[in-house]
Amino acid sequence: MKRIAVIGAGSWGTALAIILDRLEHQVRLWVRRPELAATIRRQRENTEYLPSCPIPESVFVSSEPEAVLHEAEIVLSVMPSHTVRAVFTVMKPYLKRDMVFVSATKGIENDSLMRMTQVIGDVLGSPPPALAVLSGPAFALEVVSGDPTAIVLASEDDATSHMLQRELYGRNLRTYTNRDVIGVEIGGAVKNVIAIAAGVVRGLGFGSNTLAGLITRGLTEITRLVTALGGKAETMAGLAGLGDLVLTCTAQLSRNRSVGVQLGQGKALSEIVGPMRMVAEGVRTTKSTLNLAGRAGVEMPITEQMYSILFEGKSPSLALRSLMERELKGE
Repeated sequence: MKRIAVIGAGSWGTALAIILDRLEHQVRLWVRRPELAATIRRQRENTEYLPSCPIPESVFVSSEPEAVLHEAEIVLSVMPSHTVRAVFTVMKPYLKRDMVFVSATKGIENDSLMRMTQVIGDVLGSPPPALAVLSGPAFALEVVSGDPTAIVLASEDDATSHMLQRELYGRNLRTYTNRDVIGVEIGGAVKNVIAIAAGVVRGLGFGSNTLAGLITRGLTEITRLVTALGGKAETMAGLAGLGDLVLTCTAQLSRNRSVGVQLGQGKALSEIVGPMRMVAEGVRTTKSTLNLAGRAGVEMPITEQMYSILFEGKSPSLALRSLMERELKGE
């Protein structure tokens, strides 16, 4: 049994708190808004982000960082990418060097273009803490419901990844290890960009041919960026690459795909994201991915067209035509 602090009470953070409690860990859940924390304590359910999924009484819930982090051995970061730096800065006085930090956030910081483990390490400073990444094809609702799910834990330190593998493994949760932190983080972040594009394809009324081509070429784009940044191409054939990409591009539960569907149907971005309670990470990640690709000298045509749709007002049909009319080349 480990003492685990889950930082972030969105759908995935709430699900992980429930799952970790089932695995007989001592779990504390940090909720950003005090009023939501009070509601969860009273109703033992996160009605805003994961309704109809009971949260056990044994899960401690609070909006106070010190209370949640007290004596924690593992700190699991599960929050929108644009909030990670600010939250860790606030929590820094309560963080200890012997804690293991696990990022389950799929994004790239817009200003610095850092991956989430880099952001955490940057806030905490030297000496570097024990860091890992949790990723893979996993929807919160399905994991809590007990659907067999495979995830990946990546760390450059084998002892850290194997310890986390043992602690985050259960009957319906199979955990694999990986040493390619760069590949796992970039794959998990950029697949959200391609998922929005997949939604656009659906919103425009196109079928399986178009979607299959988009997913395949999207995987190629992500792989190019991963390898340019020092990651491994083979990681993109695994859970954090192809697995997460296929799930997010095809499933009804995908928030990023849903944004794309509505874009393809002609809705404006502000009209789509305004009413959303949960964050569609791919919107912000499109901007940071394109900037990161530019810095690395990597061509990412699908990402470029998604940027044009999201931030420059280009019509989805014209963006698709631009992709189809690019210079012919070998695969």
